[in-house]
Amino acid sequence: MTQEPTSQLPQTRSPQKYAPMTTAHLPPRPAAAVIAALAAELQALDPQLELIGPACDPCSQAAPVPLNTELARLSRDYFDYSPLLLPLLRGRLADLAVRARSLEQVLLVAGACARHRVPLTLRGAGTGNYGQCVPLCGGLVLDLSQLRQLRQLDPDTGVVEVEAGCGLAALDRQLAPHGRAIRLAPSSYRTATVGGFIAGGSGGIGSLRWGFLRDPGNLLGLELVTLEPEPQLLRLDAAASAPINHAYGTNGIITALRLPTVEAVAWRQLLVGFNDWSAALVAAQTLMASALELNALALLEADLVPAMPWPPGSPAPLAGQHRLLLLASAAALEVLPALLRAKGGELLWAWPEGQGKGLPLSEFTWNHVTLHWRGQHPDWTYLQLLLPQPEAPCLEALRRRWGPDLLWHLEAVRSGGMARLAALPLLRWQGPELLDELIDHCRQLGAVIFNPHAITVEEGGLGVVDADQVAAKAAYDPAGLLNPGKLRGWLER
Repeated sequence: MTQEPTSQLPQTRSPQKYAPMTTAHLPPRPAAAVIAALAAELQALDPQLELIGPACDPCSQAAPVPLNTELARLSRDYFDYSPLLLPLLRGRLADLAVRARSLEQVLLVAGACARHRVPLTLRGAGTGNYGQCVPLCGGLVLDLSQLRQLRQLDPDTGVVEVEAGCGLAALDRQLAPHGRAIRLAPSSYRTATVGGFIAGGSGGIGSLRWGFLRDPGNLLGLELVTLEPEPQLLRLDAAASAPINHAYGTNGIITALRLPTVEAVAWRQLLVGFNDWSAALVAAQTLMASALELNALALLEADLVPAMPWPPGSPAPLAGQHRLLLLASAAALEVLPALLRAKGGELLWAWPEGQGKGLPLSEFTWNHVTLHWRGQHPDWTYLQLLLPQPEAPCLEALRRRWGPDLLWHLEAVRSGGMARLAALPLLRWQGPELLDELIDHCRQLGAVIFNPHAITVEEGGLGVVDADQVAAKAAYDPAGLLNPGKLRGWLER
C-alpha cells in the first residue's frame, strides 16, 4: 500500500453512442466457497471488522436472504421509482457486507476482494434512485457511512477535506460555527453522505448558483483506494478526480474529498401561488436570470400541489393554484414581494430555513417531489430532462400530446454558465413503449434526457461513453471488480 503523488489521466478516445443495456452481460456471482474464504480472511486480518450476512451464517448461500435483513437493506436504494429497474434489480443482494470504520479497514477489504476476485460495491446512505449501489453480481457491499471525520477546514479559502461517509447535514453543522456551508446538496440532504452524493448524484439545492457536481470547481480533489491485491492509497487533484465524479463507484473507492464551501446564508423559505401556469413560468424565468440571491427555485403545477405534506403554518392548497418554491436571502425579500405581484404571483408563506416543525422546503424539490407523489400514486414514475430555451413551446407541445398523464415539476439550474430550467415531470406509467415514445418526443423538441430508468452511468447521463472514466477504471480497478455492470464503456473497451 503506497501513497502516490497527485496525478492526471489522459483522454484516450472520443465519446461513443450507446445502446440500452440489460443485465444479461453480467459475469456470474461468486461461489459460496469463495465468499466463505473471503470472510474468513477478513476476520483473520481484523477481528474487529464488522461483517454482515445472513443470520444463520455470514457466508452461506444455502437459503435465500430475507428481504428485511440488514444485508438486504445494504443491497438496495430507491430504484423502485422506476418500473423498468424494479424487475431488473429487485432481489439482487450482496453475499456479504462490511461496515468499515477506518481507512485501514477499507484498504484491507479492497485487497482481500481483489485477491479473491470478488465484486465490490460501495455504499453511502443508499439514497440514490437508479440502483447505483445495488450489487448486480453479488459479492461484497462496503458501507462507508462510518468514515465521518472532517479532517481539515482551511480558514482562508474555506476548502474542506472530509471523509466520504460524513453526512451532508452533519458537515454543514460542523461548518456553521465558521460561517461556512456546502455549495450543493440533494433533496435527501438530511440523510445523504458526501461521498455518495459525489459518486451517485449530479446536482440539487444550490445548482441555481453553482451548477452541477461535475462542473469544474465543485470537486477539488479526492483520496482514493485502488482495487488491487496490494491496494494503493492515492491523492488526486481536481483534474484527476473528475472521472471519478458521478461514476457510481465503478472506478475507485473514494475515502475522502476536498470540496469548496461558501459563505453561509440564512435562507428564507418562500411559497408563491399562481393561478396561471404561463405567468408562473415567466416569473420563474425572470427570477432565475435576476441578480437576486436565490439558492433554489422549483415550480410545481397545480395537480401536484395537494399531494405534498406542506410545512405547518403554510396555507392549504387551493384548487388550480400552481406553486413556486424559493430559497432566498433576506436582501432578496426587499424586492421579491413586489416583483412577484407584478408577475401575477401571491406570496403565500415565508419562514426562516432550519426553524419550525415539519419538513424543510428543500424536501419539496428535486426527487423528494417524486417521493411524495408516489407515496399516494405508486403507479406513477418520472423522467429527468434539461429543457430547451425558450421552454414554453416544448412544455406546450408535450402537454398537448400527453395531457394529464404528464405533470410538470421544474427546477432552476445553472448549466454551461447559463440559467436553465430542468424538469422532473411525473409520468403515469403505461408501459415501456410509451416511455420510449415520450423520450423520443422530448428529444425531438430539443430537450436533453437524463434517463432514470437505466442501470449504467452512460445511459443515465449524457448518452456517451466518457473515455476518462474508462481510463480511470483501467488504472484503479484493473480487474473490473468495482460495481460491475454499471460502466458501459468498460464493457465495450
